[in-house]
Amino acid sequence: MSTPASNQLFDAYFTARSMREVFCDQGRVQAMLDFEAALARAEARVGQIPQSAVAPIEAACRAELYDFAALGEAIATAGNSAIPLVKALGKQIAQRDAEAERYVHLGATSQDVMDSGLVLQLRQALGLIEADLGRLGHILAAQATRYAGTPLAGRTWLQHATPVTLGMKIAGWLGAVSRSRQRLQELKPRLLVLQFGGASGTLAALGEQALPIAQALAGELHLCLPEQPWHTQRDRLVEFAAALGLIAGSLGKLGRDISLLMQTEAAEVFEPSAPGKGGSSTMPHKRNPVGAAVLISTATRVPGLLATMFSAMPQEHERSLGLWHAEWETLPEICCLVSGALQQALLVAEGLEVDAERMASNLDLTRGLVLAEAVSIALAQRLGRETAHHLLEQCCKRAVAEGRHLRAVLGDEPQVGAELSAAELDRLLDPAHYLGQAQTWVERAVAEHFALNA
Repeated sequence: MSTPASNQLFDAYFTARSMREVFCDQGRVQAMLDFEAALARAEARVGQIPQSAVAPIEAACRAELYDFAALGEAIATAGNSAIPLVKALGKQIAQRDAEAERYVHLGATSQDVMDSGLVLQLRQALGLIEADLGRLGHILAAQATRYAGTPLAGRTWLQHATPVTLGMKIAGWLGAVSRSRQRLQELKPRLLVLQFGGASGTLAALGEQALPIAQALAGELHLCLPEQPWHTQRDRLVEFAAALGLIAGSLGKLGRDISLLMQTEAAEVFEPSAPGKGGSSTMPHKRNPVGAAVLISTATRVPGLLATMFSAMPQEHERSLGLWHAEWETLPEICCLVSGALQQALLVAEGLEVDAERMASNLDLTRGLVLAEAVSIALAQRLGRETAHHLLEQCCKRAVAEGRHLRAVLGDEPQVGAELSAAELDRLLDPAHYLGQAQTWVERAVAEHFALNA
């Protein structure tokens, strides 16, 4: 619900609208009400409450019936969102059926409502994130294949190293996406579970019907029933947060690479252009990497939020004071930030603009020095490693000092000429012939991606 005090100026930039809808006030309230309606159905199924009470309870479990502003005010006194919501729910039910009101929330505690409601929200969030990761994987697989043989300077310690290919770089991004998809699949059975323990986790208020009700409730919500309630065992949520943190970091890596390749001095790869995108308020020529900025920003912000989730793990005894509360806005915010980064990554990856000629030109900035290793290895097989390395080191120094291309210096060096022909030197100093297994890495990353979709 939007109010004059809402802070929405940056939402479109940092958060996907679909994810914000999951974690907006209505989304939170509806998830808790879904728990209450399912609890009534489960308890009626095993005979704990009369079947006649279910319909009035279900009819009141609609978020649009409640005043979120009033709930917000009540939370400040109650200490959590479930207490005032259950009270308001009881009033709604009593207006229709005073008898049914007696059976609402029977045997549950406020944390059951909030945690199970959160899990229902996380299931939606997980679906959105998985879908976006899958789409991003498809795009990156296509781009990696397209540019599998396009050479560009490898860069180590921000300096030109031996050549790589753009496809290999993209395949690195793709591999990280695939691993994140695998992690999310693996954690689902641990994350998507019911929270239902009552006051202290024993469900004592429900007597012998406790386990049958818990089983029925899990079935109603399509969640797994864990081995026991997890009120103060928060590893499930923290594992999910950590997986999201890894996604944020991997997307940040993508954004960092793109932003560096977009620098004026490199100008090799660009985010897609669009009217009004990436401009400056004063400099008409600017083309700023606005998508990459979100990816880097998210990778910077999420670790601090993740630290909060880890810090909140040592919760006291059977129900926590303060540490549980620290999770309420933290995990949803992580979900929202990652969703926004994924939206930007999809836009950037699909619309990549590549200047292969600039890549080739940049590869030659050092006048052949980036391929000195290739010549050194070839000579090592004839002169020995130490001799060859020393010889190439001297030739490289001479090329720099004289401002000449390494090919020319090597051509003038008798010791080199005695071992390598002009044609051999030309081949050794051609970046396209020193790409190693770059093509193989692309093929393997793409194959792994498609295996996840099989």
